[in-house]
Amino acid sequence: MPPADISLLLPTRGRPALAQRFLQSVLDTTSTPERVEVVLYIDDDDFASQALDCAGLRLIRIIGPSESMGFYNTCCKNHANGHILVLVNDDMVIRSPGWDQKLIETEADFPDGIFLAYPNDQNKGKALCTFPILSRRGCDRLIDPYPEAYLGAFIDLHLFDIFKRLQYAGEDRLRYLPEVIFEHLHYRTGKSAVDETYRRRDRFGDDLAFLRLRPFRAASAKRLLDAIRSKTCDAGAPAEIPQPTRNYSLIYVTTVVLFDGGLPFFLRLKRWIWFCGRFLASKGLLGPIGR
Repeated sequence: MPPADISLLLPTRGRPALAQRFLQSVLDTTSTPERVEVVLYIDDDDFASQALDCAGLRLIRIIGPSESMGFYNTCCKNHANGHILVLVNDDMVIRSPGWDQKLIETEADFPDGIFLAYPNDQNKGKALCTFPILSRRGCDRLIDPYPEAYLGAFIDLHLFDIFKRLQYAGEDRLRYLPEVIFEHLHYRTGKSAVDETYRRRDRFGDDLAFLRLRPFRAASAKRLLDAIRSKTCDAGAPAEIPQPTRNYSLIYVTTVVLFDGGLPFFLRLKRWIWFCGRFLASKGLLGPIGR
């Protein structure tokens, strides 16, 4: 078979029926299935998911211990063959025929490979790259695009933040693909039921990780900016991930978010209000808040 152009990175647990539905949607909508592969990470105690298969679709199965979402995605990336890498979920389906060709055309618009594209998830839409699309070369520039510190969420916002910094510095490498529909059938949209996989995730478990990774994102954005502008781009190892703070408070949220000069003020203000709300909700001082 020809080498894959596109690798869909799919960690899945306890949802063989949903994962099978996703795989079938890939096969049904892909214009050239032989150019697409799905890289699955399956926990070693999830025997039902280990039997997943889809005739006509190339699958790579990784079976290992239960780990963080960042670990899963990084492991899938390291086993992938495609030059376009897409983070996907088992609670989504692809609706747009020929989506693979659109991704290949999008990559061709950025000869240096530095871009972040994302489809229409029919929930967050343009506001967030729920299913981020990167090139292999872009991942190499980022060095660690999917930090293992993220247990189950925020990788999309992490990448979006890096490319928003790049945009604010004068290099807009974000590309929203409204006609490419990867529908997110999350229970919060009313499109699925709450299951054990949803229940086992700590809703606020990654807030602090996102906040303390701000220097990491700033360094990543600078690395991309230098590469785009043909400066020294071999920056070596990524910035060291700070140790968890013992002073997680509204003051800490304000310091990290509101006074972050690498992002436009309106975005900082909006994010500050959002994180303050999440902090209060995590302490039981505020009702449900979105994400």
